[in-house]
Amino acid sequence: MIRSRPNVSSRNRRKKILKEAKGYYGARSKLFKTAKQSVIKSYQYSYIDRKKKKRNFRKNWIIRINAASRKYNINYSKLIYLLKKNNILINRKLLCNNIINNENYLNNIIKIIKN
Repeated sequence: MIRSRPNVSSRNRRKKILKEAKGYYGARSKLFKTAKQSVIKSYQYSYIDRKKKKRNFRKNWIIRINAASRKYNINYSKLIYLLKKNNILINRKLLCNNIINNENYLNNIIKIIKN
């Protein structure tokens, strides 16, 4: 019987995995089996962290808005409640960016809310 050698497609598949694992520590970048496990796990981490990224950004916006609003003796939850009550529709990202870039922005909003 003729010896069956690994064909081009399987070699390319292995090369693709090892290329993806480049820079990993030790056997994780050299041996196909461990490299494949590491690459699959890295895909899982990247999928999960794309979801976490959104949470973390929202959390940071809320922290910044809260810190800025406390200078005017109003906490975050009260500020958001008053914004909704007065039909001021602005999302947390825009609110945070405007507060950072313009110091009087929050002061003006609070004046509008209190009137």
